[in-house]
Amino acid sequence: MFRRLLGILLALAGAARAGDRRIPVLVELFTSEGCSSCPPADALLARLVREQPIPGVEVVALSEHVDYWDSLGWKDRFSSPAFTDRQSGYASRLGRHNVYTPQAVVDGRTDVVGTDERGLRSASQAAAAEPHGTLSARREGSALRIEATLPTHHGAEVLLAAVEESASSRVERGENAGRTLSHASVVRSLTRVGETAAAAWTGRVELQPEQARLRLVLFVQERGSRRVLASASLPPSG
Repeated sequence: MFRRLLGILLALAGAARAGDRRIPVLVELFTSEGCSSCPPADALLARLVREQPIPGVEVVALSEHVDYWDSLGWKDRFSSPAFTDRQSGYASRLGRHNVYTPQAVVDGRTDVVGTDERGLRSASQAAAAEPHGTLSARREGSALRIEATLPTHHGAEVLLAAVEESASSRVERGENAGRTLSHASVVRSLTRVGETAAAAWTGRVELQPEQARLRLVLFVQERGSRRVLASASLPPSG
């Protein structure tokens, strides 16, 4: 009787552990300090990262500040044309005729308005149900050792983002004039560090000093479909 009870308890514990597993899902928020609709989206992204409230999902966040608002009264110090180009690349893939802010792209598979929490939760859980690989990284001095196992794909890129976990700005002009805005997971650099057509990939990346002090977000993205095959984050060193 005792053995039977013990077996049941162990089975239940194993099922609970399995239920606790979270699939990393990449959420890219395209935002701008010049956009009056963006601060609520920034706040939502920060809360999702902090609380991780979506069952079965680990939100891996990137806040990418576009530059097309910069000529409309306020230049966003975090903006980059590279993020505008990245968003434009998603537009054709997602069937959009134009870009907008705040836009959240979930695992490269779908997009929702960045303030739509219900839509973000639903899209994240749907993405987590799709085949994903695994991605791990460890620091080796000033370098990063990366290992990935991937689902079936047709050629992919390995990307590394250096992310400032929190930041703020006092906005003096434009739609948000007079406000102090807070941001989470702000991308300061995004670089391609490898490519693969195989089911497994390993690589070693030499980090720049500014990358080493920031959180690192790694992800593997299929070139054609733009779907994210695996993602992970690594806290700042020290």
